[in-house]
Amino acid sequence: MAASVGPWCLRLLRGVVPWRISLLHNENTALSHFLQSSRKLPVRTFYTNARRVHTATARTLFWLRPLPILLVTGSGYAGYRQYEKYREQELEKLGLEIPPKLAGPWEVALYKSVPTRLLSRAWGRLNQVELPHWLRRPVYSLYIWTFGVNMKEAAVEDLHHYRNLSEFFRRKLKPQARPVCGLHSVISPSDGKILNFGQVKNCEVEQVKGVTYSLESFLGPRTSTEDLPFPPATPSGSFRNQLVTREGNELYHCVIYLAPGDYHCFHSPTDWTVSHRRHFPGSLMSVNPGMARWIKELFCHNERVVLTGDWKHGFFSLTAVGATNVGSIRIYFDRDLHTNSPRYSKGSYNDFSFVTHTNKEGIPMRKGEHLGEFNLGSTIVLIFEAPKDFNFKLKAGQKIRFGEALGSL
Repeated sequence: MAASVGPWCLRLLRGVVPWRISLLHNENTALSHFLQSSRKLPVRTFYTNARRVHTATARTLFWLRPLPILLVTGSGYAGYRQYEKYREQELEKLGLEIPPKLAGPWEVALYKSVPTRLLSRAWGRLNQVELPHWLRRPVYSLYIWTFGVNMKEAAVEDLHHYRNLSEFFRRKLKPQARPVCGLHSVISPSDGKILNFGQVKNCEVEQVKGVTYSLESFLGPRTSTEDLPFPPATPSGSFRNQLVTREGNELYHCVIYLAPGDYHCFHSPTDWTVSHRRHFPGSLMSVNPGMARWIKELFCHNERVVLTGDWKHGFFSLTAVGATNVGSIRIYFDRDLHTNSPRYSKGSYNDFSFVTHTNKEGIPMRKGEHLGEFNLGSTIVLIFEAPKDFNFKLKAGQKIRFGEALGSL
């Protein structure tokens, strides 16, 4: 039996040994090719005191350029922010109240350095490009699916009717889609999400719970008494007291965030008279609830249009706040208003009075009447005075639609 095994083993060894030798030869050949190719990489050299010094290869220098470093750093920071957001959501599910973690000055400055105004103007021009007839349905259907748009409420449900994205964003609703509540004194001027509401205390307004902004910074300095249809109750004192025109009244606020899928027009929240418009050019940072929780005085940084006047209980104001890709804010009765201009002076604002010699009162608005529109979605801030027994019919974080009640006496 041993004699029969010997020749078989010899034949096996004769087949394996050459195969192993060939494999080792191929590995050595690949290694030599790799070493030769690495020698061919460009190596930068400079001389100092007659000594030649070799620097890194060009491929190594590529990874040391600013753009890849910024991309890697930015991606890491974005991932860290997403992790922080996820952790906060998990803690909120457990019923734990999380104190807001505000952005530092350098983070706000870095965010404001992004050319959001230029990007918003480019987005606005892109929205006005007429789409081919065959492309309209797939483009609008993708938007409807992404943001949960209810096209059954639209006055025109046929997607081919809208020539461009701008027309689709500013679509009108069927008259019966948003019945206006007549039993309450103040209604929601738009669709959206309630971020915060309540009394204004210590001249500070909450944009979200725990994060405030200055009332005077947001509305700007008080206009002269001659331009007002009513005198303030206390001509001196805090800015809040200057807005309250009647004894026993309080100052209230309500913040409504419009998501991209919401109805983008806004209406008059009550019967009132608009006497003054103040336009603040500014940044166009995102105003979603996450950013409002992160950046203090976010609404004061962004471009906004403040309409002030009076209603039956005294002072009343509605402010349309711009945001990223929402550089265009339109007020239907104000043809002189132009938002998101290429150039503006930081901290400046433009005033316009609707009270003239021929019109001593201003622009009368009726509850539910069309007032203006955004070119996507943004934020509406109401600040008004009312008697102490004014009650909001709201919950923070709830969804609301135009025409539904905000509060009443």
